[in-house]
Amino acid sequence: MSKSITVLIPTYNEESVLPDLFNRLNKLSASLPKYNWQFLFVNDGSRDKSLQLIKKQAETNKQIHYIDLSRNYGQEIAIMAGIDHTDTDALVIIDADLQDPPELIPKMIEIWESGFDDVYARRVSRAGESWLKKLTSWGFYRVLQKSTHVPIQRDVGNFRLFDKKCIEALQQVRETNRYNRALFSWIGYQKQEIEYHRAPRAAGKTKWNYRQLINLAIDGITSFTTTPLRISAVIGFLISLGTIIYIIVIILQTIFNINYQPGYPSMMATILFLGGVQLLSLGIIGEYIGRIFTETKNRPLYFIQEKK
Repeated sequence: MSKSITVLIPTYNEESVLPDLFNRLNKLSASLPKYNWQFLFVNDGSRDKSLQLIKKQAETNKQIHYIDLSRNYGQEIAIMAGIDHTDTDALVIIDADLQDPPELIPKMIEIWESGFDDVYARRVSRAGESWLKKLTSWGFYRVLQKSTHVPIQRDVGNFRLFDKKCIEALQQVRETNRYNRALFSWIGYQKQEIEYHRAPRAAGKTKWNYRQLINLAIDGITSFTTTPLRISAVIGFLISLGTIIYIIVIILQTIFNINYQPGYPSMMATILFLGGVQLLSLGIIGEYIGRIFTETKNRPLYFIQEKK
């Protein structure tokens, strides 16, 4: 019996690149006819003609299916919606912008067939991206890797192949504040890396801005490590220790009649510094409490407008 493979493509305002993507996916399935292919597009509240193009293509191509979410939930939730509706032997996640080449999927399948459960693609280079984005991405992955006990892979995105056992494991994880790349590492299983050079977008503009990337980074850190809380506690301890030493110095100056007259600037600097540290600590604690608040609501991750 032929094995089945789903290619999951989260889509948001990608009408300019979809025709090229359809052609390359068709070539992929034609090159490996021994597998049963399903191309699952998750429309994440697109405001352009992406959904119309997908529907039109689905009318003539039975391999194409789609899920139209009720609104824009973000890529992390769109990917989870696709995982929830996958019941095949393997799943490949790939972005619609063609920065991740579908032509690499046969190599992923070959490694999967050799016995690995999770075949992930690591970016050796990232064409078409600014130096600032590359630098911040480089720093974020290394900070996350050092601050958590989960073995996070560096320079790895969503482009990967999962075996059925990984799919079933991910379907059980129902967190609202998601960082899928870390969750993919957290579930474990037999993993294998392949390297590739990431291409620039085939068409259109990126849908990510720095505000969204910062929010994603915060979700990643707060979802998988309590290091910020520990850092806050360490800073509080060090300031308390410094305060005790300062008090001892004042007492000794008083005992030995040393002329000491504190100045207004130093007093204000101390007050403002301590106030800033307190507000920073409260902000860190607030981030974690906010996530607890969201999770305890136990709301569904998404709603579906239409699917095929």
